[in-house]
Amino acid sequence: MPGHIKKTTGPDPDPSPWLCVSAELKDKLKAKPYDPKKSVWVPNKGDGGYLEGLMESKDGAKVTVNVGGEMKVYKEDVVDQVNPPKFDCSDDMAGLTYLGNACVLWNSVIRYKNELIYTYSGLFCIAINPYKRFPIYTLRTMELYVGKRRNECPPHIFAIAEGAYQGMMQSGCNQSILITGESGAGKTENTKKVISYFATVCSSGKRKEGEASLEDKIVQTNPVLEAWGNAKTVRNDNSSRFGKFIRIHFNAAGKLSGADMVVYLLEKSRLTYQQPLERCYHAFYNLMSDQVPDLKEKCLLTDDIKDYWFVSQGKLTVPSIDDREDMQYADEAFDILGFSSDEKYDMFKNTAAMMHMGNFTKDFVPVGKEEQAEIKEDINAQKVATLLGIDCEWMITYFCKPKLKVGTEWVSKGSTCSNAASSVSGIARAIYERTFRIVVEKCNETLCDPTMKKVSYIGVLDIAGFEIFDYNGFEQICINYVNEKLQQFFNQHMFTLEQEEYVREGLDWANVDFGMDLQKCIDMFEKPMAFLAIFEEESLFPKATDKTFAEKLMSNLLGKWSQFAKPNPRPDPDAHFAVIHYAATVSYNLTGWLEKNKDPLNDTIVEMIKNGSNELMVASFADHPGQPLEAPKDAPDRKKKGGGKTVSSVYLVSLIELMTTLHSCEPHFVRCLVPNTHKKPGDVEPPLIMHQLTCNGVLEGIRICMRGFPNRMLYPDFKMRYAILGATEMASSSDNKVATYALMDKINFDRQRYRLGHTLVFFRAGALAGLEEARDDIVIKLVRYMQGEVLKRIRSVVYEKKRDQRELIKVAQRNFRKYMSMRDWGWFVIIQKTRGMIGMPNPEEELRLLEEKANATYGEYKAALDVTADLESQMGALKDDIGAMSKQLNEEQGNVSVYTDRQAKALTIKAEAECELSKQQAILVSEEASRVELAGEVKAHAGSIGAVKKDIDDIELTITKVEQEKGNRDHTIKVLQDEVGEQDEVINKLNKEKKHLSGTQAKSSEDLASAEEKVAHLSQVKAQLESTLDQLEGGLDKEKKSRANLEKAKRKVEGDLKMAQDAVADLERAKREVEGVIANKEKNNQLLSAKLDDEQSLVAKAQKNIKELQGRVEGAEEELEAERQARAQAERQRSDLAREIDQLGERLDEAGGATVAQVELNKKRESEIVKLRKDVEETNISSESVLSNMKRKQGDAVAEMTEQIDALQKMKAKIDKDKTIIMSEIADARAATDEVLRAQASQDKSNKALLDALNATNKKVDAANLTLGDYGMSKNKIANENSELLRIVGDLDNNLNMVAKSKSALGAQLNDVKALCDNEARERQLLLGKFRNLEHEVDGAKEALDEEAAGRENILRLVAKAEGDAALLRQKYEVEAVAKGEELEMTKMKLTARNTEAEATIDNLNAKLTQVEKAKGKIQGEMNEMTVCLDQAQVVNATMERKAKAFDKTITEMKGKVDRLSFELDVSQKETRNISSELFKVKSAYEETVLQLEEVRRENKTLSNEIGDIMDQITEGGRSIHEIDKIRKRLEAEKLELQSALEEAEATLEQEENKVLRCQMELSQVKTETDRRIAEKDEEFAMVRKNQAKALDSMQAALETEAKGKAEALRMKKKLEADAADLGLALEHAIAGNAETQNTIKKYQLQVRDAQIKVDEESAAKSIAADAKVNADRKAAAMQNALEEGRALLETSDRQRRSAEQELADTNETLAELGNVNQSISAAKRKLESEFNQLGGDLDEMTNEARL
Repeated sequence: MPGHIKKTTGPDPDPSPWLCVSAELKDKLKAKPYDPKKSVWVPNKGDGGYLEGLMESKDGAKVTVNVGGEMKVYKEDVVDQVNPPKFDCSDDMAGLTYLGNACVLWNSVIRYKNELIYTYSGLFCIAINPYKRFPIYTLRTMELYVGKRRNECPPHIFAIAEGAYQGMMQSGCNQSILITGESGAGKTENTKKVISYFATVCSSGKRKEGEASLEDKIVQTNPVLEAWGNAKTVRNDNSSRFGKFIRIHFNAAGKLSGADMVVYLLEKSRLTYQQPLERCYHAFYNLMSDQVPDLKEKCLLTDDIKDYWFVSQGKLTVPSIDDREDMQYADEAFDILGFSSDEKYDMFKNTAAMMHMGNFTKDFVPVGKEEQAEIKEDINAQKVATLLGIDCEWMITYFCKPKLKVGTEWVSKGSTCSNAASSVSGIARAIYERTFRIVVEKCNETLCDPTMKKVSYIGVLDIAGFEIFDYNGFEQICINYVNEKLQQFFNQHMFTLEQEEYVREGLDWANVDFGMDLQKCIDMFEKPMAFLAIFEEESLFPKATDKTFAEKLMSNLLGKWSQFAKPNPRPDPDAHFAVIHYAATVSYNLTGWLEKNKDPLNDTIVEMIKNGSNELMVASFADHPGQPLEAPKDAPDRKKKGGGKTVSSVYLVSLIELMTTLHSCEPHFVRCLVPNTHKKPGDVEPPLIMHQLTCNGVLEGIRICMRGFPNRMLYPDFKMRYAILGATEMASSSDNKVATYALMDKINFDRQRYRLGHTLVFFRAGALAGLEEARDDIVIKLVRYMQGEVLKRIRSVVYEKKRDQRELIKVAQRNFRKYMSMRDWGWFVIIQKTRGMIGMPNPEEELRLLEEKANATYGEYKAALDVTADLESQMGALKDDIGAMSKQLNEEQGNVSVYTDRQAKALTIKAEAECELSKQQAILVSEEASRVELAGEVKAHAGSIGAVKKDIDDIELTITKVEQEKGNRDHTIKVLQDEVGEQDEVINKLNKEKKHLSGTQAKSSEDLASAEEKVAHLSQVKAQLESTLDQLEGGLDKEKKSRANLEKAKRKVEGDLKMAQDAVADLERAKREVEGVIANKEKNNQLLSAKLDDEQSLVAKAQKNIKELQGRVEGAEEELEAERQARAQAERQRSDLAREIDQLGERLDEAGGATVAQVELNKKRESEIVKLRKDVEETNISSESVLSNMKRKQGDAVAEMTEQIDALQKMKAKIDKDKTIIMSEIADARAATDEVLRAQASQDKSNKALLDALNATNKKVDAANLTLGDYGMSKNKIANENSELLRIVGDLDNNLNMVAKSKSALGAQLNDVKALCDNEARERQLLLGKFRNLEHEVDGAKEALDEEAAGRENILRLVAKAEGDAALLRQKYEVEAVAKGEELEMTKMKLTARNTEAEATIDNLNAKLTQVEKAKGKIQGEMNEMTVCLDQAQVVNATMERKAKAFDKTITEMKGKVDRLSFELDVSQKETRNISSELFKVKSAYEETVLQLEEVRRENKTLSNEIGDIMDQITEGGRSIHEIDKIRKRLEAEKLELQSALEEAEATLEQEENKVLRCQMELSQVKTETDRRIAEKDEEFAMVRKNQAKALDSMQAALETEAKGKAEALRMKKKLEADAADLGLALEHAIAGNAETQNTIKKYQLQVRDAQIKVDEESAAKSIAADAKVNADRKAAAMQNALEEGRALLETSDRQRRSAEQELADTNETLAELGNVNQSISAAKRKLESEFNQLGGDLDEMTNEARL
């Protein structure tokens, strides 16, 4: 595969030279000349990098710099300071003291040139492509990073992988590794290294026989994905042309349990077009490599790649890639991944089909005037159809004339050659994409083992980084949009961690959301009517073009979004627009974007492929709807799945899923860089690197980091390095903060440049350089002093030597003078010549004695040597026998640990025996020497020969004893062999118990390690407690000093106080007056705020009602128009009937026949006419009552408007209600009047002659009367029901508003609870991390214990220690378990009581909620019924509204004015409410801070008292270490909380005081502005009153005209009374009935008013109940939170208790087992000691015999 390395034989090389900075390199970098004040970086225009120079002078904003001996002038903002040499080649660039662009570039370049390709930059790991192979990915390198933290090992991709793995195991949270970079930067290689690391380190080891392991499958996905997804680009020979997110799953034990992957944005366009220096995907060239013998024959391929146009447009071969080898790896990978032979060959056939499709596009030729596409030769078409498994002729037909459905018929549409070729290319691209996705799905199926449990995963995201080219198209904007999201994700994650550390260290820091810096650009893409929405809309619009798309973008986005700009013509003069990204401004060319986004396919061809014989092709297009001839029967209305989807919409959905996944993971970031464009190792191009650092977000991360405190240092490290600046100040206090402040203040170091935390010192960017400069000055001074002292000592030695030489010269001269004076003296000459002969022995005599002695003792010495040689040969034979026996034992029984231990002990005994033997040999030598002396004595005494013979006999006896001892040893060896045979059974038993013993030893090691850690922790706690007590004593002394100073100041202030009392009295009086005024103003403000809140709620409700009524009015207007048309038609019919009646009357007049029957009929008609007149009079009377009611209601409405001017919305609702009633009544009155007039006219005419048609007319009149009566009754009922409905609707709106408020309150509480849960989860994760670290340390201790277990003596020592520790632990556990058990029982009882109370409260609230829900459902049903009635009323009302136009105009004018007034009132209400709420918040916060400050002071006093008591108790020794530990923890926690609370309270108090003053000023301004606006509103209301009065006058005039018409009707009635006297009686009855009706109406009105009052009371009670419900809900939520907290505490305490009990039980079992082991070891030891003693006795006997 590309980039494959064949492993060499032998051990892996040492990777340290390519990972760590060597000492020689550090010395070389430190030797660089550096001036902390003058050394600067300046830009180099030659290569785009930076040069180092010395700043000579500064003139305003210009700086003169000496660069290589040449003086140059630069602007100040382009000059950066140089870091001290000790920071060069820094592992983490975030730790640099200066973080300018030049410093970042220099550190990256100097590391890269020294073959260090990995560097950290905060959370980033930066990897620069070396363009050659380093041995840093071997198994030996992996072992360096296993189990290590990131700061414990050099920068490496393995460190990032190990950090993700440890984070997953410790916190249980899913992890993700984001690897981005440009093409050729090494993203894919680093991804493969991460996968290889996990596959090697976390191997599960479980697989079936003959089946590839999961690790092999994961690794083998690379060849397949690289073959079908990688291609050669200008910058990279093996560039991934798609993004992928690989999830590696793990089980609970941290072993591999599966993997899957998701791919993004495959570059399909590369299939049909490549640039000259690029190449298509590797798979096509692998097919042509002849690696698989029969592949070309099956795929219908030739031997020349140039025969296929699609894949031969660019480069054909790549020197760094072996296509045959890649094909071999891909073919093997298919087999390992579980592809069947048919599936594998279908993959190859589909790939070959796309090659043939390229030639197929060249076969189209134009025919006829319309240039219809036809096929010249069908050779390529036949190959394509054969490989795809479809019919060739139909394929050609449908490519040339695709089918379209028009209505219900299918038609064929002709295509040109370009359209047909584009259709073929589109099908090819779709086949490639879908085939690639099938490969990915198959890989996922293979890698996902359903039998293995998946607990968590680590995701690796390999995606292209930010891209800026000369031509930026659709792919670039997608990639850049993704990188905007990823950079925002990084910013939020990085500074969230930074700010959490600031808060944890107690720094005064206001949280900042740096993710909002990129939100504008993201919103410009995602918001409605933004870029993506417009792009999607234009893609779906049939007639859209690139020009219309560009115009729409410019009109909708330019000027409205700050991130959208005009294009820069420099890189691309044809660019259409530009986007301002976080990295740079990029100009985009949108040519062809719409077609790429649509990605159209020939549905007819797709349908053929779906029905073809190629199973893989059918599976690829399974989700495409194709072009079926008839809709499926089971879902006839089903939408197309693929028809409406665009590339951008699918990509956006996948991006959202990806971001959701990343947000649920703990991220790790890797940025890959390209050092140069010509792929030369060790060479760099600074502009290219800076461009990538900018695009990858590294500089953005450093920019954010510089806004905080990028450099930090532990207090011990700070003291060690900078105590030289002020040792006295450092030793002045045991408190780190106090000592550090004293040191910094001594050297005048600004406090704004650093902050002090609990354990760390935080520095701003560049602050450490100042400290280093001050330290270097002192170090240089001390070094110079030291050099002077050394030179002094050296020269003093030289001086003393010269002085001694001078004295010796004097002595030599004196002696020479004496010699010269005595050399001729005779005695001096004799003394000089005889001095050497004085005391000289006779050498001849001595030689003679020595020869005699040697001859006498030579025989004895030779005999002794012979005896020694015999003994050594016997010992060698014994050694050989022992070696043979041990070899036989090893061969028969293997390496048994017990036997090896015994053998080791035997060897030690043997070594001791050899030592004893050597000692005895030394004794023998000494004895031989004594024998020599004895031989001399024998010569001197001839009688001693017998003794010598006796000695020889003794030696012979000794030899015989040695031989006898040899026999005894042989017997001992046989006994040992028998014992070895007996021990075989014991060894077998021990082998069986070995596993059990290993487990128990592991547990015991864990317990021992934990016990040692706890003891160390207790000792550390004791030391910390003592240091804390020292700090508290120092603080107490300081407090005493400050109190003394305060007493002095107090005396001084008391003297000044007497002088200021008069002025204070005056100020207090003024203060009381001002406070009274402020109190009045505050009361007024509260009243105003309450009124404004009520007004706002009413306005909101009214606006909602207005919207609903407007909708109803529109419907009513439509119905009114229809009714008008019907009325016009009825009028026409009525006129026709009137003409017919007139004709009939004229005929009757002409007939003139008056018979008796006609007279009787006439009387009947006259009586009927009388009835009609009575009816008319009744209608007149009802109209009068209606008019009077209308006047009365108008008066009431006007009075209510004048009285309730503050409640504007209520007045509006009543006016609307009165309007509907008045309109309906006026319409009824007018309609009745018109009907009366028409009836009178018709009756006047019919009185003359209507005999024949009178029956029909009477029926019509009766029906009309009944209809009028029904209408009148229904009108009254509907009016009443309408008013009730309006009231109910208002109540429901109030209820909805209350529910919305309660919902918002519950939402706020839910957010608070979520925040608390997040904090608790974060703390839990931190605790889990610490717990995992402890487990990691326990594992290390376990390994050390296993190593130490090799020696029995060490095991005995550890067992003794373990017994002591276990006793301590048992005692501790007994004490703590009792105390904790009592505490847990008390806590459990409390939580149980609270839980029962909370559950009772919740049950009550749930019951109330169910009641409210039932009432709500009932009201909803009533409301539905009322809406039906209301619709009917509207239908009736619509027939009456055409005569109320004048009143409608007046109402619309009033409505417009009321809307304007209400809008202005809403604005003023919002402003006033916001200001009042801010004022209340400020006051409440001020009061809370004051209360907190008082509480802090009280707690501080109580804490000081408690500290005094604790000091006394500690001095008396009345408390145990455990109690002191608990008290110390509590005191430290309370101290930290009190300190942080005090600092926060003081800062908050100052801020709140400033806010109060500022808010008071703003409040006064708002009050004046509110008064002015209220005055304006009063004037406007007065105008409204005037207008309403005018409207009422006009209405009065209209009523007067109606009254006049009524008077005329009365006159007509008087005229008719003379003709119809009989109607009087009926009229009186009608009047009586009318009076009764009026009384009934009044009763109903009274009932309606009472009902209205009851409804108001019910609504008030309902609002009170709603408020009570809200309060109850809040209490319930609080109780629920408390309950959840209690449950969580109870669970944690239970878990701790169970874990403690389990640990205690395990410890007891371990102790019992270790006791047994100890007994067995002690028995073995006793046995060995007895054997050793026996051997010692034998040895003593031998030595005694040897001495004899």
